[in-house]
Amino acid sequence: MTGEMASVNVNTPIGPLWFAASEVGLRRVSFGEGEVVAGSVGARELLGVVRGQLEEYFGGGRRVFEVPLDWGLSEGWALEVRRVLWEKVGYGDTVSYGELAALAGRPDGARAVGGIMAGNPIPVVVPCHRVIAADGGIGGFAGSGGTQVETKRRLLTMEGAMPPTLFDL
Repeated sequence: MTGEMASVNVNTPIGPLWFAASEVGLRRVSFGEGEVVAGSVGARELLGVVRGQLEEYFGGGRRVFEVPLDWGLSEGWALEVRRVLWEKVGYGDTVSYGELAALAGRPDGARAVGGIMAGNPIPVVVPCHRVIAADGGIGGFAGSGGTQVETKRRLLTMEGAMPPTLFDL
């Protein structure tokens, strides 16, 4: 990683998100608010791009985030799994934990994928919400405090991967 990190809080339809970036790329997304740091000019510029793309995503006009990622908080097989998810599971699609494990080269690694998704440092952008249980159930979600599964359901509904409920109408 080069340069100083910059960070920003962004209000979204799923609650506040905190984004941090280096000059290399987006490094961290957290549910809730965090400390805002000015950081380097390059990192601040990248956060401006991220903010714009996030608004487009929640507005229904963006299906792919086109920002560089700083994978510095991922390594080994966790990095491979997150890269496969980022590259192969698109907007409105879902994949089971076992299917993602197989795509990443370990067909018997479904449980490990669950832990890898729970520790995803770049949720929403690296779409761990698109990973579901083999039986089609929503599975878990590590974000957004006590409303994790609800947040995952809302993201999947917004992307058209799940039908809306009465509360979405």
